Amino acid sequence: MQIFKNFTTKIQAFRQNAATKRANKKPNPRIEKLVSFMNRYSLFFHGVLSCLLCFIIECFSRRSVVSAFSFVGEHTMAYLYNSLIIFASLSLVYLVKRRALFRVLISGFWLFLGTVNGCILAKRVTPFSYTDLKCLSDLFAMQNTNYFTATEAITVVSIVALFLAFCIWLWVRGPKFEGKTHRVLNPVFVASLLLAVPIATKAAQSSNIVASYFSNIAQGYENYGFVYGFSSSVVGRGMTKPETYDETTISELTSSNTAETTLNEEDKPNIIVVLLESFIDPTEVNFLQMSEDPIPNFRNLYENYSSGYLTVPVVGAGTANTEFEVLTGMNMQYFGTGEYPYKTILKQTDCESIASDLSSIGYGTHVVHNNGGNFYSRANAFSMMGFDTFTSKELMNIQEYTPLGDWPTDHILINETKKALDSTPNQSDLVYTITVQGHGDYPSEKIIENPEITVTGAATEEQNNQWEYYVNEIHEVDKFINDLTTMLAHRNEKTVVVMFGDHLPTMGLEDSDMKSGDIFKTKYITWNNFGMEKKDADLTSYQLLANITDQIGIHEGTMFSYTQNQLNQGLAGTDAYLTGLENLQYDILYGDRYCYNGEDPYPATDLVMGIDDVTIDRTWVNSSGEICIAGTHFTPWSRVFVNGEKVKTTFLASTLLRIPGDAIKDGDTIVVNQMGSNSTVFRSSNEVIFLNPNVEDTEESTMTKDESQTYPDNTSDTTTAPENDEITDFNAAAHNVDALNENDADEQNTDTKNTTN
Repeated sequence: MQIFKNFTTKIQAFRQNAATKRANKKPNPRIEKLVSFMNRYSLFFHGVLSCLLCFIIECFSRRSVVSAFSFVGEHTMAYLYNSLIIFASLSLVYLVKRRALFRVLISGFWLFLGTVNGCILAKRVTPFSYTDLKCLSDLFAMQNTNYFTATEAITVVSIVALFLAFCIWLWVRGPKFEGKTHRVLNPVFVASLLLAVPIATKAAQSSNIVASYFSNIAQGYENYGFVYGFSSSVVGRGMTKPETYDETTISELTSSNTAETTLNEEDKPNIIVVLLESFIDPTEVNFLQMSEDPIPNFRNLYENYSSGYLTVPVVGAGTANTEFEVLTGMNMQYFGTGEYPYKTILKQTDCESIASDLSSIGYGTHVVHNNGGNFYSRANAFSMMGFDTFTSKELMNIQEYTPLGDWPTDHILINETKKALDSTPNQSDLVYTITVQGHGDYPSEKIIENPEITVTGAATEEQNNQWEYYVNEIHEVDKFINDLTTMLAHRNEKTVVVMFGDHLPTMGLEDSDMKSGDIFKTKYITWNNFGMEKKDADLTSYQLLANITDQIGIHEGTMFSYTQNQLNQGLAGTDAYLTGLENLQYDILYGDRYCYNGEDPYPATDLVMGIDDVTIDRTWVNSSGEICIAGTHFTPWSRVFVNGEKVKTTFLASTLLRIPGDAIKDGDTIVVNQMGSNSTVFRSSNEVIFLNPNVEDTEESTMTKDESQTYPDNTSDTTTAPENDEITDFNAAAHNVDALNENDADEQNTDTKNTTN
């Protein structure tokens, strides 16, 4: 106790001594003179600082001083407008005494945002926007990706730490404003300056200095500057109420949708919609030469079934926004800059979609995706859009990965799609299948030693390596396309398949590089087994399913029926069509839902994750004293919970898990949960009570009814033990099991790796 008192006394003496030294220390006349000058001409200084910060930010964002100078020269007024935004933010220093500190904080904030944008653009095409902040949970959940390296992460953390340390030093030792503070005039001046920004924005937009909407967000940032682009993504979220929106307008729009679905139950085909991640026809890239056609199956379908170009809302990134347009028939143009509706409006509002429309006429609706169920908040979004089931990677026993080991291959989706169809034997089905194998990042070094397809024509060897890797991966996806249609052809069910590329790969392509002349164009193909007429059409992604369902004879849904009517009249793409689309879209998501008479006919569903039940059949103790759990449909994302608490779990096979012997005792309850990122439980097994066995066994043995075991409550032992080869096949264990056990936020591979996904 005395030691503690002595230590406290010494600390107090040290602090008093330091305070005395600071009080007696004579101020540096040069610093005093500089501070006095800055205070006297602070507005001029802020103007110069704002322009300098804006220029530095553009250097970071464009990763080129020359490009930054070009922006200043070619878009001078936009550059000055960006500087005005920074200038307005710097005016906040007039509300505090520690002006030097707050200047540093505000300047550091803008420089930090610009630096983040530059880093992101080094990995993807889409620049940094406010909506990216809503994807932070997905970013933190990533593992084994090339989105950032450990060195980069340490560097960023170190720089931020040094900056914060400097700010703390400024707080303790930095100068304070000693002049007179105008408690009324200063706040009025700051408020006036901040209010002037939106007025200046309107004037700049009216004068075409900046644009109010970016059809190409990357081009928008390049033309109008990062500061404006990012700021508009903060304040410009959601939809603005159309000037013509009212009940009469909506009534007129919906009354024109007179076509009705007249198909009999036996005539309703299964509809399989497949999103092909980053998939394009490589022969569309002008400069590429390939040893052979990498996508013969895709091309065969393109030439023999309804197909065409598909105009998508994003390039190089933003899968979820193409997906949103396809599934809802809505246009991303009416949302804010860089917005993801999955992360904004669909967090709170249900939304009519192809799933809810087909459900209303008796379809079962399913999603299959070999990536994380929580990424882009998909599990929530699919519930809001009316799907029945969603099989994400956490419900799949994924064993095969791409050569880099960062993305699952797509072959597993064939059986998962089949299981979704089989789960409703007396219904027609909609299955939305999302692939991931074509996803970047694409390595600049040679990874595939003996590629099936060799690629040349790019500007550098590194770029040739990237294209060769990409082309060989979509060559594998092309095989998946053939295997999927072959599986469906063997089923005795009428089926239509629609496949489309969601966006171009992240390769820095420009319009001039593409035969289509437009980097926002991919392709779509179809397939059917009942003789549908080939009707080619170039479409937008929000028109795709309206066009296909119209050919089938299905005329359901507010958005889809409206687009069908406009397509049939040859009005799609006209101003009148787009105005009507905007009004309907606003009415459903933000308005009074006049189209539903103010009701909610398409509420969110109780989405079921996965098709197969996860079961615990029996447990036993192996020769090492560990607890083995036998059951069905385990995956690398299975976690054992004992009395509600997660314990370390080793995945050995789809029928076998193992936990430490000291993690459980006699009478404890056991449940196996299929875990998504952020500790989300997607599906749970039955609950069993553990009874401490008297007889030990080994993993290699074949279990019999006489062995020590536990059963679910009120059941008897009617299960079959796993086969020996399943028990001993440790090579079939999950990809990176140790990493998965160590990090339960196990969103290994997400669309934010190279996208704003």
